[in-house]
Amino acid sequence: MDRRNFLNLGAGALLSSLIIKSNTAFPHPKKVKDIGIQLYTLRDLLAKDLEGTLKKVSDIGYKNIELFGYDQGKYFGKSVTEMRKMTDDLGLNVVSAHYLSGQGSNAWGTPVNQWEKAVEDAAKMGQKYMAVAFLMPNERKVITDYNKVADILNKAGEISSKYGITMAYHNHDFEFIPLDGQIPMDVLLKNTAADLVKFELDIYWIKKAGLDPIQFFKQNKGRVPLWHIKDMEKDSGDFAPVGDGVINWTTIFQEEKTAGLTHFFVEQDNHKYGTPLGNVEKSLKWLRSFDY
Repeated sequence: MDRRNFLNLGAGALLSSLIIKSNTAFPHPKKVKDIGIQLYTLRDLLAKDLEGTLKKVSDIGYKNIELFGYDQGKYFGKSVTEMRKMTDDLGLNVVSAHYLSGQGSNAWGTPVNQWEKAVEDAAKMGQKYMAVAFLMPNERKVITDYNKVADILNKAGEISSKYGITMAYHNHDFEFIPLDGQIPMDVLLKNTAADLVKFELDIYWIKKAGLDPIQFFKQNKGRVPLWHIKDMEKDSGDFAPVGDGVINWTTIFQEEKTAGLTHFFVEQDNHKYGTPLGNVEKSLKWLRSFDY
C-alpha cells in the first residue's frame, strides 16, 4: 500500500469515527408516531352520527382512538360486536377508553359496579388500557376520599390485569391543588400499586395547575404510559389546537422514555375558535410536522 492510499484510508476511518460520535452525541430529530385521539373532543358529532364521524376521524389520518361513554355493555349505544366491526372496518385501533369511578352514582360498568363485565368487553375491543377519567365533586371533598379512590383503582387493576389490560388514572388540575394540607395526586401515587395502576397525564391540566410535567415524569419514571395532548393559549390560558399555544412540546417529548410513554391522544375539551373536526385535523398536521 502506498503512502497516499494509507493516508486516504486513515482519513476515511477518522471521518467515520467522527460521524458515529456526532450521531451519538447529537441524535437526529425524531418524529412522533401513532398519533391518537380521545373521542370526547367530538362528542356532539358522535351523538348525531357515530359511524360518519368515526369515518372522518379515520379519513383525517387518526388510527389510534380512545373511547368514552361505555354503559350497559355498549359503546355509544352499540354492542361490543357492532362497535368492534365498525372500528375495524374503518382501520381504527381502540387503544384505551375512559370510565367514571362509579362512586355515588353507582354507574354501570365502572370499578364499583359490573367492572369485570366492562373489562371483558374492553378485551373484546382490543383495548390495552382502561382509565378513570374524572372524579365528581362529591368524590373529592376531603383528602381521605383519595385513599378510597386509590383502593378502587388497585382493585380495578387487579381485575383488568387478568385480561392483559392496564388500569390508569387521568388527571385534571384539582389533583395537584392542596386539600387538607396534602396534594391529592401524591396520595394516589403513594397508595396505588405501581404494577397495577399507571397514570394518563393530561399535559394541559398539569400545566394549568402551575406544575412541570417533566418533573412529574422524573419523579414517577415509567409510570406514565399515556398522555393527553392539548395546547394552551398564551393570554387566556384556554384550550387550543396542538401547536397553537405556549406548551413546549419539544422538551416534553424528549422525556418520553422517562415517562414510559406508549400512547398519546390529542384532546381538546372545548373550542374557542374553529370547529372540533377542524381543530383535531390542525393538531394532527402540526404533530406530523413536529420533530424533537
